[in-house]
Amino acid sequence: MNRRATVSRTTRETSVEMTLDLDGTGETSIETGVGMFDHLLTSLAHHAMIDLVVRTEGDLHIDEHHTVEDTALVLGSAIDEALGDRSGITRYASATVPMDEAIATCVADAGGRPYAVLDLAFKGDRIGSLGTQMIPHALESLIRTSRSTVHLSAHGLNDHHIAEAAFKAYGIALRGAASLDPRRQGVPSTKGTL
Repeated sequence: MNRRATVSRTTRETSVEMTLDLDGTGETSIETGVGMFDHLLTSLAHHAMIDLVVRTEGDLHIDEHHTVEDTALVLGSAIDEALGDRSGITRYASATVPMDEAIATCVADAGGRPYAVLDLAFKGDRIGSLGTQMIPHALESLIRTSRSTVHLSAHGLNDHHIAEAAFKAYGIALRGAASLDPRRQGVPSTKGTL
């Protein structure tokens, strides 16, 4: 089964090129121009065991909003495409990740129903060049276009730790939910369709 995707998106504000392999080893090459966002996507891919190449050019002379949002939208679309009809996936998974004083918990359903419930308790306005309000916005964009349901919470004292724990927890839950179960025939739904 080839669970790979190549997705691109070009607007007047951004140009995003992305390749993804759901069954990779966590190898990444990510360049968005927003260092902290690159770091978070690298953590997500590493813990999800997704091979991910991202090249984004955006209107960073304005701010990071369009670059982060559009990259997240493309990543979600790539995950959705790679999952295909979702035959044979485990569908549900969860993870809890501590990072020093911070802790994040994620519960994921990769079954095609887009919904995000996020509770990320940031203390400040920025982590490096990334505004903290962009972090839940990016996650919601990614989750929605991946057609998944995700409940994700993260709390702590250090915003960097909160953000990184959240992306790691989401990555681990995504890996479990998207994993193939050799016992499963067809889609994981009593309805027979997702």
